[in-house]
Amino acid sequence: MSDWLSKKQLKLLRRASEDENLSLPIPTQVISDGENMPIPQTKQQAQVEALIKEQADVISKSHGVSRREFLRTSSAFAVAFGAMNQVFGGDLFGVGTAEASEPEAAEEYRSNFRDQFIFDIHTHHVHEDYAWPNQLGFLAVAKAAGWAKELENVALDIKNLKFAQYVKDIFFDSDTSMAVLNNSYTWDPIRQLITENQVAASRDHMNALAQKKRVLAHGTIWPSNPRYLDDMDRQAEELKVDGWKGYTVGDPWGSGSDPDGLGLRLGEDPKLFLPWRLDDENIAYPAYEKALKYGIKNICIHKGMMPAGDYQSFPNWQNALVDDVGQAARDWPELNFIIFHSALRPLLDASQYSVEFEATGKLPWVDELAAIPKQYGVNNVYAEIGLSFAMTTTTYPRVAAAMLGKLIQGMGADHVIWGTDSLWFGGPQWQIEAFRRIEIPLDIQEKFGFAPLGKGNSKVKNAIFGLNAARLYNLDIGQHHHDSHHGHHSGLRDRLTGMKDQYLAAGGKRDNVYHGQVYNRKRG
Repeated sequence: MSDWLSKKQLKLLRRASEDENLSLPIPTQVISDGENMPIPQTKQQAQVEALIKEQADVISKSHGVSRREFLRTSSAFAVAFGAMNQVFGGDLFGVGTAEASEPEAAEEYRSNFRDQFIFDIHTHHVHEDYAWPNQLGFLAVAKAAGWAKELENVALDIKNLKFAQYVKDIFFDSDTSMAVLNNSYTWDPIRQLITENQVAASRDHMNALAQKKRVLAHGTIWPSNPRYLDDMDRQAEELKVDGWKGYTVGDPWGSGSDPDGLGLRLGEDPKLFLPWRLDDENIAYPAYEKALKYGIKNICIHKGMMPAGDYQSFPNWQNALVDDVGQAARDWPELNFIIFHSALRPLLDASQYSVEFEATGKLPWVDELAAIPKQYGVNNVYAEIGLSFAMTTTTYPRVAAAMLGKLIQGMGADHVIWGTDSLWFGGPQWQIEAFRRIEIPLDIQEKFGFAPLGKGNSKVKNAIFGLNAARLYNLDIGQHHHDSHHGHHSGLRDRLTGMKDQYLAAGGKRDNVYHGQVYNRKRG
């Protein structure tokens, strides 16, 4: 996550956490993580929102609870995805007939996944001393519209983006088993969300708390910046990072405080952002040599996803394409190139994007990524679906389903990786529910020759949810008593599990809060 939006774009947005209309089990507008310009709410999203509220009113009254309270239950997910089916088509999301109105049926559905192994490799939080107030414009955690009593009458505070909220959103309010904490680099120390040292410290603190490995840490790969290239040795030797995360567009923040005394103002010349290409033998390949030297072989790279509308005027936008992936993967078969966001091109307009897909069958930039294994004869390129799945599944779920089909068909079900880009979208449980329930519509299956995804704990979904990443990160699945065939970790018990049990027993529930920015609604 970064801060890539212009002041002009920001004037069109508001904090998602301040919009009470969004206090629903699933978001009904595209939410920005700061790397993309969110599109306005679509007509279909407005219809979904109205249906959720209408049905929640009826069901909550029948159970003698408030609508807000009902919307925090498992049944509310059935209402939400049932509304999605009504608007977008009845074969998109699996919803049981009794789930919405009968809490027992909803809990029975959830019990099918109680032991499912979910490994989210794309998570974030800010460091404990982080204080740049503008970040609240992108990442603010809401007061939950009165849902979270501890936040009532309390001003928004950057503390709600920190470690404690991370534990709550990722591990207490969702079914996530393990996660990878990521960096987001910049020249400007004021805007630095979290440093490599802090990422590693957070990992170590979390794992000590759990007394079991729950969090891994990504270090920084930025080989066009000599300081970071040299620092890879320290990150590997001292911090023991578990993988690398980088942006080939370089530092896109637009201005810097010149911490190295180089006399640079980063907004003056795109070259000063220090972009790079994965296939640059002089710049990138020395970094790969270091990665191999230390046996830290996972190279996670942000591709796609930039401010929409004018993304071609974004500095070094061409570096967000995937035309540098294939050659690098072929030259470095021992490394794993994990493409974050699946390189999804920024959404210019939801209707335009969906019309383009329905007319041509194309998903720009995703298609190019999915073609790399066959085109280059490689088996070490992976697609991570963080943000891209969240954005498309709530905007035009047929596109989300087709994206999954294309990635699986071109790269293999064992080469698609689960990620959510949380905390920026609130807790990840709604994305987990969406992925468990989504199916590729029959007409799309027949048109493209896609195989069905299957039920929420199918072999394909279990692989994507966690088994694929566990293999890449050399996890000892036995520590979770994991049944690798079925995707279960039937005996995962640690101190964190006990804390979660106490939290739930005390009435703890997800907040239905979405962080980041949404397009401002028209006011009547």
